[in-house]
Amino acid sequence: MTQTSDLFKNIPSPCFVLEEALLERNLAIFERLQREAPINVLLALKGFSLFHTFPMIRKTLQGVSASSLWEAQLGAEEFGKEVHVYSPAYRNEDLPQILPLASHITFNSMTQWERFAHIIATSSSHLSIGLRINPEYSPVKTALYNPCMPNTRLGISQNQLGDTLPKGIEGFLSHNLCESDSYALEKTLLQIELLFGRFLPQLKWLNLGGGHLMTRKDYNVEHAIEVIKAFHDRYPHIQLIIEPGSAIAWETGFLLSTVQDLIPTPALINAMLDISFTAHTPDCLEMPYKPVIRGAHEPQDGEKVYRMGGASCLAGDFIGDYAFAEDLSIGDRLIFEDMMHYTMVKTSMFNGVLHPSIGTIEKDGSFVLWRQFSYQDYRARLG
Repeated sequence: MTQTSDLFKNIPSPCFVLEEALLERNLAIFERLQREAPINVLLALKGFSLFHTFPMIRKTLQGVSASSLWEAQLGAEEFGKEVHVYSPAYRNEDLPQILPLASHITFNSMTQWERFAHIIATSSSHLSIGLRINPEYSPVKTALYNPCMPNTRLGISQNQLGDTLPKGIEGFLSHNLCESDSYALEKTLLQIELLFGRFLPQLKWLNLGGGHLMTRKDYNVEHAIEVIKAFHDRYPHIQLIIEPGSAIAWETGFLLSTVQDLIPTPALINAMLDISFTAHTPDCLEMPYKPVIRGAHEPQDGEKVYRMGGASCLAGDFIGDYAFAEDLSIGDRLIFEDMMHYTMVKTSMFNGVLHPSIGTIEKDGSFVLWRQFSYQDYRARLG
């Protein structure tokens, strides 16, 4: 519940805190994957783009995947290896700036490819070009995160292609998973073979996107390795690629907050915090999911119930009901676990709420503060 050690006293509140040793633990799994299976792993910047960690990550991963010009710039400047770019719709103004940064570029539709093919043809020859396909399968139940929903805007269906790839196309991108297991990976490959098998002899690479949660404790890494090796045996000329976002930063850090007020109601007590769920952890409201608080548990009959209240004036800026072994007090510090992936990349400065700082607990146990935000950061976003 309350964190009182000297280490936590030195961390400003609120603060996103990465734990270096846990990130290193996750990277070891992907090092093993690439050692035992013919596959390259990229870091998906849309899920985790904390560039202070890139010197550690690039020792294991082969590059980054980017979804915009700015992500491509960040990857090229800070990671320094391959940059794979995909956007649902490129702008005329952005593409000429993206091309010098990218090693691979993928188009979402045939019209986008046809519109920009002439620019590609006159640009750097090092680019490898791909198309995003729709495998018409996804295990994802939440519509917000399901790219294969009916009438999706993401990817090309198999009936939109003839029997031969357009000239210049070397790869496919299939992104249809979200925190999924190795059996969803296996089904995805079978579905790609079923719908797009006629093109596989023509491909140089197949990017299986993100959503491969290989760092979750119950993920069957051995089965994933078998699936990848079996596909490679069938198509040894194809370079397989995955680009996890969540899995790289899974359970590698937390969001520290402080109780600012306690507001009792007939049914529960609202614990008012110095973080905002809508501004700082929007996935909690979008998915939705209830984050784990260190030292808290599900309320039992007769226990005092605390509801976590966000710092913004949005009525729905609250999350979950919790119970604690000891009563909460104003000034207590709470740790929201597993807040590195798809949190910091989605934060906003809505309501002018104080933005969480960013820091790391290094392997020797010391805390390093990377960034604190100010009024000037808020103001600069507005003009």
